[in-house]
Amino acid sequence: MVRVQTIRQPSSSYDRRVAMWVGSLELDLLLGDVHSLKEKRSLVRPLVAELRRRFEVSVAEVDHLDLHRRALVGVALVAGDQAHLVEVLDAVERTVAYRPELELLSARRRFRSGDD
Repeated sequence: MVRVQTIRQPSSSYDRRVAMWVGSLELDLLLGDVHSLKEKRSLVRPLVAELRRRFEVSVAEVDHLDLHRRALVGVALVAGDQAHLVEVLDAVERTVAYRPELELLSARRRFRSGDD
């Protein structure tokens, strides 16, 4: 039996709408009273786990792995519209900035649409 699949062409109004947005956030952190990589891990792991659980984003420590007082945390998110990306990444940044045991040195954002 042969199956025939019909491919429907999108309407012209759909062509102008961006269907997918990808956002990323790099958070450069200075950790407080930390004297070893083990102590660093005890601060960074719970932060990464909280961001994953609370905001349903992809999160990882991506740089400064061998420095015990610094961490670079990357956050990524895919959404159907840019406004949702901005809202979630704003909330992630605020959450990290208000943690007393670390200092947010910088935050860098990038947005890409399906048209890029």
